[in-house]
Amino acid sequence: MKIVPIKKTQTLKPLPKIPLPNLCGVTKPNPNTLTIFLLLTLTPTTALAQFQIETPPPPPPPPPPVQNATAIVNSNQDEVKKDEKLTLREAIGIVNGEIDIAKLSPAEKAQVTISATATNSRIEFNLPPGETTIYLQEILPALASPGLVVDGTSQPGYDKSKSPTTAIAIPQPIIAIVPESDRQILRGLTIVSDRVNIKGLSIYGFKEFKPSLVDPQGVTLLTPPADIFIAHKAPPPTINPEKDPPHRFPFWEKDAAPKDVVIEMNWLGMPPTGEIPQKNSAFGVSVFNSFGTTIRRNRIVYHDGSGIITSVQAKNLEVVENMIVGNGIAGMPDAIRLEGIIDNSQVTGNLICGNDGSGIYLFKPDGAVNIRNNHIQFNGRRLRKAGIYVMGDNHQIIDNTIAYQSGPGVVIAAYPLSRHNNIETNKFGGLEGLSIDLNTQQNIEPIHFQRGDGTNPIRTSRRQSKETGNAAINAPQFISKEFFILGDTVEIIGKAEPGATVEIYRVWENNSSLFGPLNGLLKTVTADEEGKFTVKFDNLQPGDRISAIATHPDYGTSEPALNALIQSPTNPVTITETAPETITPQCNTLVELTPPPRPVPPITQNTPPQPLLPPREPLRLQIPRIVHFALDESTISPESAAVLDKVTSILQEYSFLTLELEGHTDPRASDAYNQALGNRRALAVRNYLLRRGIEPERMTIRSFGETQRRTTGTDILDYARDRRVELIFQDTRGLDIIFEEQEDDLQPESSRGRRR
Repeated sequence: MKIVPIKKTQTLKPLPKIPLPNLCGVTKPNPNTLTIFLLLTLTPTTALAQFQIETPPPPPPPPPPVQNATAIVNSNQDEVKKDEKLTLREAIGIVNGEIDIAKLSPAEKAQVTISATATNSRIEFNLPPGETTIYLQEILPALASPGLVVDGTSQPGYDKSKSPTTAIAIPQPIIAIVPESDRQILRGLTIVSDRVNIKGLSIYGFKEFKPSLVDPQGVTLLTPPADIFIAHKAPPPTINPEKDPPHRFPFWEKDAAPKDVVIEMNWLGMPPTGEIPQKNSAFGVSVFNSFGTTIRRNRIVYHDGSGIITSVQAKNLEVVENMIVGNGIAGMPDAIRLEGIIDNSQVTGNLICGNDGSGIYLFKPDGAVNIRNNHIQFNGRRLRKAGIYVMGDNHQIIDNTIAYQSGPGVVIAAYPLSRHNNIETNKFGGLEGLSIDLNTQQNIEPIHFQRGDGTNPIRTSRRQSKETGNAAINAPQFISKEFFILGDTVEIIGKAEPGATVEIYRVWENNSSLFGPLNGLLKTVTADEEGKFTVKFDNLQPGDRISAIATHPDYGTSEPALNALIQSPTNPVTITETAPETITPQCNTLVELTPPPRPVPPITQNTPPQPLLPPREPLRLQIPRIVHFALDESTISPESAAVLDKVTSILQEYSFLTLELEGHTDPRASDAYNQALGNRRALAVRNYLLRRGIEPERMTIRSFGETQRRTTGTDILDYARDRRVELIFQDTRGLDIIFEEQEDDLQPESSRGRRR
C-alpha cells in the first residue's frame, strides 16, 4: 500500500470552527482507492491536501501444492524459464506448488510424473556427464513439500556399493550444489516441512561474509549460514538465545518446527573430488528449529565453523555414524555444538577427528544427550580443548573412545550447575589433561572452560559440592599406593561414595600423570553403605598400574583416582618413564586403544651368535622451517608459497610427519592484537597446506604473538624476521632433518610502519 498526492496543496484562510467529523470526507472513486482529505495546521493558515491510499489488488491464489510429483532435474543451470530443460530451482517450485505444471513446456512436462498412488514428492537427477555441478545464482526456495525426497543417488553412475572412506562407508556423490564463484549465498538447501529427506549430494561453499571487530573474517556470526538449514518457515536472520530465550521467540507457538527430517549419505563441505574447496561453508548442518531430525552417514568436513550446530530447538535429534573431520577452520571450532532445547538427543557411532576444537561441545543446553560409542580423536588442532565439553544435567557419555586430544577427555562445567552426568565404560588415551575433569566455579578463565582445571581436592562441605561440576563427587581412594600379588591374585581395596558404582581401569601409558589415563576398563564393583569396595584380579602383573572412577545416581561420575601400582612381594618393580608411543594422526581409520603386549621370557637356545648388522643410516632431508609475513599481514606471499610447496612435497612423501605451526609477530602493537595476528598467520599456513592435500589431523597451531622474537633489534630487518610462522616438525622417526633458516620470503616494510 502507498500514499500518493493527487492534488497540490492550497493555502487557505482560517476556516471557521467545524465539528471534527465534518473535516474529513471519504469517498471511493474506485474499489482499490480511498480518497482522504486531511486538515493540517501549519501557521495561521491551514493547508488542505488530498491523498490517495492505493491498495493493490490481492494476488491470484497459487496453484495447489503438488504432493505426488516426481521431477527429474536434467539441467545444471539455475533459472526458471520455459525451455527444453528442468532445473533444480524449477523442480523445487513444482513440488512446492509454486509453479503450475500446466504452464511448463512439453519437454519440461516430460520430466515430471504425477502418481495418484505416491504419498510424497521426489526430486531426482539425470544431468549430462560433465555437467553435474549446479552453480546457484541466489538462494534456493525452501523445501516446503511434506515428505519430499531430494535424491542425489538417482543420478546415473552413482554407486552405493563403493566408498572412498573406510572407517565409515559413505559413497561418493556425483551431484554437487555450490554457489557461483562470484556469489555469496547464505544457505544450500533450506528445509521447512516435515519428513523431508536429503541424500547422496555434495553441498559446499555456503556462507555470508560480514566482518566485524569481534570476527574480522566474518565467518560465523550470522545465524545460520549452512549447507543444510532446518527451521520453521521464515526464521529471523539473527537471534541471541541468551537475550531471547525460546519461550519469547515470536515464532514459538505460531510456526511449527519441521518433524522427522532425514539427512543421509551426503558430502557436506567437500566437492565430489574429495579436495578442500576454495570457498568453505560456514556450517554443515544447522538445526535451527526441528523435532526428530536424523543426520546419519554423512561426510561433514572443512567448514569454517562447526560441522553440526543446533540453535533454538533440536529435540530428539539423532547424529549417527557420520564422519565429522577438519571443521572449525576459521570460526566456531567444535565439530558438534549443541545448544537450545536438545532433550532426548543421541550422538552415536560417529568418527569425530581432526577438528579445531572439541569433538562435542554442549553449551547451556535445555535437556539431555546420550553420547555413545563414538571415536573422538586428534581434535583440538587450533584450540586445545576437551574431547567432550559438557554443560547441563543428566547427559550420558558411554562406551566412547577419546584419544590423542590436545586437551582433557571429558570436562564437566560448573556453570551453569551441571549434575548427574554419567561417564562410564569409555576408553581414554593420549590426552593433554585428565580423562575426566570436574570444573570448579572459581576457575573461570577461558582455559578452564576449554581444558579443565586439573584434579580437585577432597570435598567435604555442601558449598564445595554446589560450586563444582557433578556436585564435586569425590574420586575413589585406594587404601594404598601399591597392591601386592599373593599367589596369582591381587586384592584391591578402596573407598568411594556409599552406593556408588566403581569402575577399575588399567593404566598402560607411560607418562608423568598420576591420575590415569583410564586406558582400559577391567572390572566394575559397587561400594557398600560405608563406601568400601573390594575387588580381586588374577590377570594383573607386577608393574601394572590401575586407576578408578565412581558414579553415583545423586551426583554423576567423578574424576580419576590416584594411580596405584601392582607389585611383587619378592621382586619390587620400579616404574621408569619412557618416551610416549608414536602415533601417526589419521582420520580415515578408528583409533583402537590396546594394551602393549606382555613381555615374553627369553628362551635359552644353544645357537651360534648372529653377526651384528651395521646401524642403518638415517635418511637426510633439508626442510625449510620458517616463512615470513609483511607488516600487519597474514596472507601468504608468492615467495612463501614456494617455500610451503617444498614442505608440502616432504609431508606428502613421509605421511608420519606432523607439524606444529607457531605464529609470531614483531613487538609493535598491543599484546592482544599480536596474539590474534600470530594466530591468523599460523592459520594461513595451515590452510595453505590443507588446500594442497595435507590432512588436518597432522597439524596443530599455536600463537606466541610478540613473546618469542627472533632478534632484539629495532630496525626494519629485525622486525621482518620477527613476522613469521615456524614449522615445528614432530614424529621424525628414522629421519635426519636439516632445517633451513631461509629468508627468501623476508618482507621488510619500505619505511617504519605503525599499527593501532
